[in-house]
Formats: sequence, structure tokens, C-alpha cells
Amino acid sequence: MESQRPTKTPELNVLGLPLEPCCFAPQTGFYRDGYCRTGPQDTGRHIVCAEVTAEFLEFSQAAGNDLSTPMPAYDFPGLRPGDRWCLCALRWKEAYGAGCAPPVILEACNKRVLELISLEALQAHAL
Repeated sequence: MESQRPTKTPELNVLGLPLEPCCFAPQTGFYRDGYCRTGPQDTGRHIVCAEVTAEFLEFSQAAGNDLSTPMPAYDFPGLRPGDRWCLCALRWKEAYGAGCAPPVILEACNKRVLELISLEALQAHAL
């Protein structure tokens, strides 16, 4: 008798539908697969798909996370305004509180972000 493999349940977005890709150029996501997926090693919970703005990039740099400078060792190209990227949920939430949260792509935001950020806040910033 052949053993059955467990079926992999697709990850869902904040709308309860299958998670859509965030961006392939630059290749985003904690796993650099284009999706805002998360797992045990992703302590930053990179699950908010956002289109970064200059204001957000400045905010993030001032908060100690420079997202503009390339870091090839981490397969990080450096971001420019208009790039889509899977952001850390708590960084987006901080930016939201400071009034400079970048717009989000709801279809590509992982449902697990709703443990940290309200759907209403995300919807108010949806593209």
C-alpha cells in the first residue's frame, strides 16, 4: 500500500482567497519566491504586500531598516518608490501609526497579517 503524502493547503490572502504573487521583479518574499509567505524562520513576518513610497522608505530607514541600499549577500536589490515588496507586518503597522503606510495589494497580503493588523486598516490603503 502506498503511503499518502499530506496535501499542502494553499495559503490564503486577507480576502480569504488563494494568495496571489506580490512581485517577481524584484523577487520578493521571505523565501524569494514572489509571494508573501511566512514560516517559523520568518521572525519578521514578511506578509504585507506593499508598493513602497519614498516617504515609507525614509520612515523605514529612520527606524533602522534601510530598504533602499542593495545587500547582495541577502539577495536584496534595494528598493525604489513604486517597487512592490513583502514588508514586515509590524513595520507596516508602525508606518500606519505614523501616517506614512504605503499602499497594499490585498490579494497578495497573507491572511496571517490579520492577527496583527485590521482588515479595515489594510483596505483603507488598498491599491
